[in-house]
Parts: sequence; C-alpha cells; structure tokens
Amino acid sequence: MYIKSIELNNFRNYDNEIIYLDKGLNVIVGDNAQGKTNLLESVYLSSIGKSPRTSKEKELIKWNSTFAKITIEYVKTMTNHKKLEIYLSNSQNKSIKINGYYLKKISQLLGEIYTVYFSPDELNIVKSGPNERRKFIDIAISQFDKNYFYNLNKYYEILEQRNKLLKSGSSAKTIADTLCIWDEQLATFGSKIIYTRLGFCNILSSIAKDIHSELTDGKENFRIEYVGIHSTDVKDIEKKLLEALSDCRDKDIALGYTNVGPQRDDIKLIVNEIDIRSFGSQGQQRTVALSLKIAEMEVITNETHDTPILLLDDVLSELDENRQNKLIKKISSYQTILTTTQYNLNSPSHIIYINSGKQQN
Repeated sequence: MYIKSIELNNFRNYDNEIIYLDKGLNVIVGDNAQGKTNLLESVYLSSIGKSPRTSKEKELIKWNSTFAKITIEYVKTMTNHKKLEIYLSNSQNKSIKINGYYLKKISQLLGEIYTVYFSPDELNIVKSGPNERRKFIDIAISQFDKNYFYNLNKYYEILEQRNKLLKSGSSAKTIADTLCIWDEQLATFGSKIIYTRLGFCNILSSIAKDIHSELTDGKENFRIEYVGIHSTDVKDIEKKLLEALSDCRDKDIALGYTNVGPQRDDIKLIVNEIDIRSFGSQGQQRTVALSLKIAEMEVITNETHDTPILLLDDVLSELDENRQNKLIKKISSYQTILTTTQYNLNSPSHIIYINSGKQQN
C-alpha cells in the first residue's frame, strides 16, 4: 500500500495544505518547529486513531480554530483507491469516514493504513518501564489482528471491574468469594492475549536479530524474551493464569489491585547476553529500538501481505553516516516519510521543504 496525498486543514500549525507523496522515500526537510513532525502525526492518527504525542485531541486543532480535518488518499491494491477523512472538533467527538462512510468504532479503522512510527521518543521502548514495551507490542499486533484488539479491550474491561472490587472496602471474605467470577473471565481473555504475544515476540525476535546484526556489522547479537507465562498451548496458559490469580489473591486484596496477568508482563531486550533495558549504552539502545521498528515492518508485511508506511521522525541525526546508509538501504522497499533538518545522503528521494506549516518551492 502507499499514500498518494495528505491534506491538512487547521491541523496543528497547518492552515490548508496538500502534500503529494511518492511511493518510495519522501524526505520532509525544515528547521525545528516548522511542522515536520505534525505531518507524521497526522498519518499515524489516521492509522491508529490516536496521536503518538498527546491524548488531548483538542491540542491537534490549530490555535483559534474550532475544527481540524485530515484527508488522506491512499491505495491498498492497484485498483483499490481510498479516501480517509478524520474530523476533529472543539465541541464534539472526532468522526472518521472512509470513502464517505462513517466508522462506528475505532476497530474499523485498524488495518486500513498500516504504519510503523519511529522518533527519538521511541527510545522509551528500551529505556522506560514495561508499559512502553507492552504498548509497542499491543499497537503492532492490533494493526493486523482484530481479534487481539477485541480480546485486549475485553480483558481491560474485566480487569477494571476486578480492581474496583478489590478497592471496594468490602470484607476480605466477601471480596475473595466474588473474585473467582472475574478470575475465570480474566484467564479466558488473558490467555489469548499472552498466546498471541508469545507468537509475535518469537517472530519479532528472529527478524530483529538479523536486522540488528546487519546494522552493527555483525558485532552484536540481539534477542527478545517474553517475561510472563510461557506455553505453546492457549489452554495451558489459561490454566496457569487462573492458578497465578488464585495464588496472588491475598496480595491483590491487601494492595487493592491485580498483580498478575498480561497487564504486568514485559519483554527483555538482550544484546550480547546483557539486558540493555538497564545496562545498554545510548547507542545500543537506539540501535535496538530501530531494529525493533524495522522488524515490526517485516512482521506486518508478512501477516497482511501488504506494506506498511514507515514514519521516521528526526532519526538520521542520531546515526553515523554508515548506519544512515544501511537504514536507507534496508527500508528501500517501503514507502517512507522521513523528517530531517538537513539531508545529504545520495539516495533516490522525493524532497519536500516545510516552513511554518507550508510547502516551499
């Protein structure tokens, strides 16, 4: 798939701008705070339904405007041309249309425009807590597996009810007698989540290992380990999760929240047998994050038989020239939108200059 054009109306610092893209590498060049990242944000929002930078959608609307609109024309197959429109308002919830038809729920958007987003903030996948790594996994899988997205939402709905019970102030006996109802439901949906994550991480680890080796000239060996329940059978995972919930019941009641389950799991990121979440250098952590993102591209391509759009925000400045060239070569088969303050690489590309939310000739 590829994006033909992006039209932004009152989005961030854009008034009314249409940007046409090539199928290959598109380089967005401009000084800082001119709107380069805002352009990538609009594409990611159109893919996931959420901004990678803020949870407050009103911040996406240009100052002193009452609405913002994103219109993206894209091609899924050679004959399947589509138009996606997102309307943001200060006075009502956002609305999304595809080819003129309104979407009723966000799950209908997932899988329309596949994207992989990488910015300096993506180092949080490596450096920050488990929540960032779980979010990375959940967003990646949800783009190509709607059942996973459904199971994830159901699990967190049940988890919220279980935690409300734990915080209710009822007697420990009353809470314990009721928890088994929620535990069975948590185990049903949680086991499906863990099973899917395990499969995804195994594939991701295999692909990321080769990519990382290539980026480091074979000097580093990288692998991923899932931290949580392990099994190749979903029913066995369900049984183990149910047992873990039962074993942790007294602790849950004492603390007022659920201490086991996929909402607590993590992944280890191991380079040359060192867990770089805590002990890696800045350069190692950056290369691991980049390896993960490129591997995510390949997983999505393999799962969907379609190519995602790669969004690279100010990544080149963090890499030496050798790794810059390796990266550009590695992503040559994908449509890429890359932002930078200056571009000196000798690679075929469509260059777009942005200044104050406007294209410059």
